[in-house]
Amino acid sequence: MAAQEPRSVKRILRWCAWAVFALFVVVALFLLSAWIGSSVPRNGDWSQPAKGVDIMIETNGIHTGIVMPVVTPEKDWSTDFPATDIPAADRPYTHISVSWGERKVFLDTPTWADLSPVTAIGAAIGGDGLLHVAHYVRPAPDSDVRVLRISHAQYARLVRSIERQVLPRDRRPPLRGYDVYDVFYDAPGTYHLGNTCNQWTSDTLASAGIRTGLWTPFPGGVMKWVPQPGA
Repeated sequence: MAAQEPRSVKRILRWCAWAVFALFVVVALFLLSAWIGSSVPRNGDWSQPAKGVDIMIETNGIHTGIVMPVVTPEKDWSTDFPATDIPAADRPYTHISVSWGERKVFLDTPTWADLSPVTAIGAAIGGDGLLHVAHYVRPAPDSDVRVLRISHAQYARLVRSIERQVLPRDRRPPLRGYDVYDVFYDAPGTYHLGNTCNQWTSDTLASAGIRTGLWTPFPGGVMKWVPQPGA
């Protein structure tokens, strides 16, 4: 029996080593495919027009969102996302940021330190969608909030794409956000590794005819297509 125990231990260690190696390979392949996928352009012949609507693409390093004027000839977002849905309703808001993500990750992780492995794995496998809407007063461009000028026709298409994510008011009661200026709403769609919050951003931009990456699970894959301020 004593001779068999070392062999059993070696077998277990060998299987653990293979499991670690397999996990490393899977992660490496995922990262490589994300880099390749984000480098393949959609709407590759698109360029910024001289005149149009200035939107912004923002990131916090993990998540991306689309920042738009509250009111333009194409859309008044206050009808869908009224400031009365947030605690600080009396500020002179000029812009809103709209993004999409996984319900439990959004609601249960006010900071990334609160993200548990169970929540992360559940989101990767598949979770319900949620819209995050933040209200801003004259947001200033910087490296994480980049201006993107698009034509009025493209903005109208962008609006229609986002409107398809907006449920009727009786099906999306406002859910308290992280601060006094933001709010969550129930939204259609299923979140998973192939359909992340950042993929939603690039899919929404692509639907309007704007150049972006093909597969962008990470924020860098979205932001690489948006010029830096002053570029």
